[in-house]
Amino acid sequence: MSNPYFITFEIIAYSLSALCFVHAFKNGTGNVLRLITGISFGILLELATIRQLNAYEYGIFPVMVLDVPLCIGVSWGSILYSAMEFSDASSLPYFLRPVLDGLLALNIDLATDTIAIRLGMWDWGQGLDFQYFGVPYANFWAWFWVISSFSFGYRLLARRKDWIATWLSPLLALLSGLAWVLATNWFISFKIPFEYHGLVVLLLLAAALGAVAAKRPRFYRVPAPALVFWIPFISHLYFLVTGLVSGAILEPPFLLGVSLLMFAAALALHRPTIAALLVKSRQSHP
Repeated sequence: MSNPYFITFEIIAYSLSALCFVHAFKNGTGNVLRLITGISFGILLELATIRQLNAYEYGIFPVMVLDVPLCIGVSWGSILYSAMEFSDASSLPYFLRPVLDGLLALNIDLATDTIAIRLGMWDWGQGLDFQYFGVPYANFWAWFWVISSFSFGYRLLARRKDWIATWLSPLLALLSGLAWVLATNWFISFKIPFEYHGLVVLLLLAAALGAVAAKRPRFYRVPAPALVFWIPFISHLYFLVTGLVSGAILEPPFLLGVSLLMFAAALALHRPTIAALLVKSRQSHP
């Protein structure tokens, strides 16, 4: 019998992807190609990383692409799409937006990865006391570069107003993203001494946060689609609820604190969408 946590995660992943596809189809071929390429990128980078590093393995989900669950690639695509939509609605300079995209993804991963391994969704093979409660520090390095490298590769040509932006931006994002992720994986795994992994990741995240904060960005400078809220909100909510139901989030209780903190940060970023949803709810239920 399939693990119920796996099945519900899969259903949620496909549902959030459908939300992104609805938006993409309404906003042109370029958006559809970006989303499809993001999903393909997610599957390919997982297949490549597992073979490059042999550092983790996935549990058996109902739908697999070789040894990678299809829903994982789909989730990567949804996170990429929603993060880029959010950063494009901000006042950040165009080529600094990939940095924000990477940080938005880490907001999700910091709260979810430790719960996922306790539910058996994937296994780093190092035990639950290893580094960040069972998750290697290098994983957070990888999450940042996965999102930011795809986003940067896409944006190199995306501002053009011709067919090149529509058709070549997704391809460039896929190829440059894969190359950069594999290169940065190799760098931290084989060139940075293991005992310095935590410090290197901390410096990377501090630099990224500092670069974004220095620009004092205004979020929702222009309207953003509601999916930029729903992707992180449902992701956080799912792992918070399943973590509490299973007890995994209390092993140790510190994980609950991190989960609530990251959830609160996501809610704070999306106050305009939350306010709009509340107004809409009041109007429909006078």
